[in-house]
Amino acid sequence: MAHVRAHFSAKIWAEKYNIPAKNIYNYQNFDQIRNNPDIDIIYVVLPNFLHAEYTIRAAQAGKHVICEKPMAMNTTEARQMILACEKAGVQLSVGYRLYFEPHHLELRRLVAAKEFGPVKVIESALGFTVPGPNSWRLDKKIGGGGAIMDLGVYAIQGARRALNLDPINVTAQAFTYDKEHFKDVHEMVFWQFEFPGGTIADCRTTYSSYVDRLYVTCERWGWYKLEPAYNATGAQGVTSKGAMDVLSPHYQQIAQMDAFVQSIRSNTKPEASGEEGWKDIKLIEAILQAAETGRKIQLDWKS
Repeated sequence: MAHVRAHFSAKIWAEKYNIPAKNIYNYQNFDQIRNNPDIDIIYVVLPNFLHAEYTIRAAQAGKHVICEKPMAMNTTEARQMILACEKAGVQLSVGYRLYFEPHHLELRRLVAAKEFGPVKVIESALGFTVPGPNSWRLDKKIGGGGAIMDLGVYAIQGARRALNLDPINVTAQAFTYDKEHFKDVHEMVFWQFEFPGGTIADCRTTYSSYVDRLYVTCERWGWYKLEPAYNATGAQGVTSKGAMDVLSPHYQQIAQMDAFVQSIRSNTKPEASGEEGWKDIKLIEAILQAAETGRKIQLDWKS
């Protein structure tokens, strides 16, 4: 596997992980990777505005691709990435570690079993204090939109993955109070999804306070909760009947990587596919449109 990353220190990584010099590439010679049969997969972990370019170039080099979230800056880029990988005959996955995290899988299983009846309300939120005023994530041209692009993806997934459904409409509100740091991105975004069957999800993301929670309430007084839900150090789960009997893996990405390798070997679409990434970008665009217009946005999943 090859990594393409901003500020990559080839010498340090080569020494630490015993990487042969022939397997190290930079921005100038990246396309020559097509001539290296030792590399099968490229994991793109560059700033967001470079995701599409390097995913497409990796596909054109004949390599399978994992692209870090958010998949792209917009749905047009996401679709171009999917088509490029299809044309090249390579697999495309998005770096969604929580698609394979045991607590999230257990919550999905419990919801599907309907022990407490249908889900009525979901609360899904992730936020933390922005890393600093000079962070590239606050630059719209590089990061794409601040917290909604960085953290909002998790809150979106928590809601729709819990139900295994996609929302049919969205309303939203955006707020910015710290105008010194948040010049062209929103400081916080709140949104509400309506799902088929009448489930409502109330979601939030912010760069100015800490929250990390997925709470699912059902018709018969029962509930499921992950708190923390989304961070990389491990989720904790509990239901109205007691704690979830689930262990957190030491490294959440192991199952993600193993699943992608298996999808390549079996030539089957990855669970965390490019289409899944495209859906999240489509929802982010709808959330921002709803926040900026004050209107309810209907979602058309056929286009």
